Amino acid sequence: MPPRRSSYASVAAGTAAASPPSQTPPARSDAFSHLMNPTPPSPVVQQFPEAQQRPYIPQEGSEGTAPVRIGTAVNAWGNENGMTHWSNQYSVTGVYGAHNNTVTASGGFFVPTYLRDSKYMERLESAHKAKVLAQREATVAHTNGLSASISKNSSTVSLHKLAPSHRGMTYDIIEHQPAVVFDGPTPLPSKWLELDKYGGLEIVGDGLEVRYTGALRPHDHEAAAARADHPMPPQCGVYYYEVTIISKGKDGMIGIGFSGPKVSLEKLPGWEHDSWAYHGDDGMTFCCQATGKKYGPTFTNQDVIGCGVNFLTGSAFFTKNGVFQGNAFRDIKDIKLYPSVGAKRPGAQLRVNFGQSPFVFDIDGMVACEKSRTMTAINSANTAQLHPPLPEDALIKELVAQFLRHAGYVDTAKAFATEISSESNALNKGSASHIDQFSIQEDLDASNRQQIRAAILEGDIDKALKRTNAYYPDVLRDNPRIHFRLRCRKFVEMMRESTELLSGSSEKRSKLINGHTEEVFGQAMELDDPLAHGDDWDRMDTEEVDNSRKYEEILNETLRYAQELKYEYKDDPSKEVKDTLESIFAMFAYEDPRKSPTAAVIKNSGRIPVAEELNSAILVSLGKSSAAALERLCQQTEVLISDISEHGGPGAFININHDFLKM
Repeated sequence: MPPRRSSYASVAAGTAAASPPSQTPPARSDAFSHLMNPTPPSPVVQQFPEAQQRPYIPQEGSEGTAPVRIGTAVNAWGNENGMTHWSNQYSVTGVYGAHNNTVTASGGFFVPTYLRDSKYMERLESAHKAKVLAQREATVAHTNGLSASISKNSSTVSLHKLAPSHRGMTYDIIEHQPAVVFDGPTPLPSKWLELDKYGGLEIVGDGLEVRYTGALRPHDHEAAAARADHPMPPQCGVYYYEVTIISKGKDGMIGIGFSGPKVSLEKLPGWEHDSWAYHGDDGMTFCCQATGKKYGPTFTNQDVIGCGVNFLTGSAFFTKNGVFQGNAFRDIKDIKLYPSVGAKRPGAQLRVNFGQSPFVFDIDGMVACEKSRTMTAINSANTAQLHPPLPEDALIKELVAQFLRHAGYVDTAKAFATEISSESNALNKGSASHIDQFSIQEDLDASNRQQIRAAILEGDIDKALKRTNAYYPDVLRDNPRIHFRLRCRKFVEMMRESTELLSGSSEKRSKLINGHTEEVFGQAMELDDPLAHGDDWDRMDTEEVDNSRKYEEILNETLRYAQELKYEYKDDPSKEVKDTLESIFAMFAYEDPRKSPTAAVIKNSGRIPVAEELNSAILVSLGKSSAAALERLCQQTEVLISDISEHGGPGAFININHDFLKM
């Protein structure tokens, strides 16, 4: 058997106790909550039938533009037989993954395919995950009433109150469930809102269907409408949804469109101020009044009607069974607009798709066209005035060279400068050039910073601390928070070492039992030979004894270090310090932190922010900028892009990380 983890009490007492009973460890609600919570349960994957989709072809259309039809074979859905090879509309992404022809949902969250790589969706998904984890933490903490605390004395362990203990952790009661404060981007519309509909409509099932169950409305202007739970976010650039006509009811008097939050729900969408819609009984569009304008065909049972708003152009359009019907409205008001549907006759029943399943219309293609136009405008922009002394090509090279020097990549910076110099000489045939600005002198500080950075990225925090104190003795003293984070990272690395030591023996034993000994001992033996593994089992037993002894030693050392940290910072009033210590000490509660809510903390990627922060502090101590010019340029661009996308500007179609920085 692999060595078992002893509790802190048994380690402190010098005995090897059996593993504690299995228990659900407490979740944390603190500054590291987004790192310390359990991986969400396996998502439910809902299968959707394949729906054929038309590729979108951009048209210079206006109100009443004829339907776009392409090719010679158009089926009942307004599609050609099959899809274009570049279409990706069937891939619907959920919170934790993407699957063709499926939607992976968690807590009702979904990612429409046309928004998959957008900055808005990136922010929304991140905020949703943080909200779900925070809610789970608050619920578990309230249910269990547990708050982890580490014992102050290695020889006297207090196990008072509810004290289920694993490796020395004891717990105190939390009397009240902490409130979860959430502030993020406006969510996408996801269902019809029960509190925002007229009484004649019934919302059924999962909130995506509406049925007209009221009495026949005696007056022509009377009807019943419903609005979605959230407005269409302009930050999307383009927003789109589809409605399937399950039953048109009598006369097909149905309206599909969007409206403001204060519009009356006693009339069909489009008939009121701040309301726009496409009606099925006459094929007309209505813009804030009861007088319509001829637009497209009528619609009936099983038709799929799409409604979209292009916030960049201020226009709205509709589709029918995947066929683009042209722009219906222009100069849409800059107000909150909610998807809205309405019906006037009994028997009408509609089902909406806000992006939870594949769309019939190729909205992905339309958004790709808008993105392409924006990228073309960016690429054709004149940068001559941005940095007058240097042309664009030279400016880019200077930014790269400065970034390499700033980050301490001395050898890479020198190699880059040499290559640029050779290229310049070849192109100019020996004539004078500006390449001298790329030459790099021996930079002792850059070399020292590189050594410190490498030590942190390798997980050797002691080496990083030693070299920092040797080369830059004032940095850690002047930056106590960075020093604190380095020490916390050392604790994490110690936990990582003990965990890997424990799991290494288990993995070898598993391979031996499964007959894969050639991967462990370099020779192939079959399990059906009762004597074949004799030596291997003996060797395994010896290794386990050694690993068990090493594990106990490392665990003892880790516990002592944890006690030092807790004692040293016990009087620190900072909430960050308190929350961080509680978060990292929570790793004691898990037998394998790598398979627990603490997994994100213990990963190698957790070393990078610490290394970057220390590198910046050293640069500031040397009188240099804490960030490279290229980093500042990217950060400023992010801010500008976010600003011009807020109301549906061209920035909505750009994601700096995905479009320019992702390799």
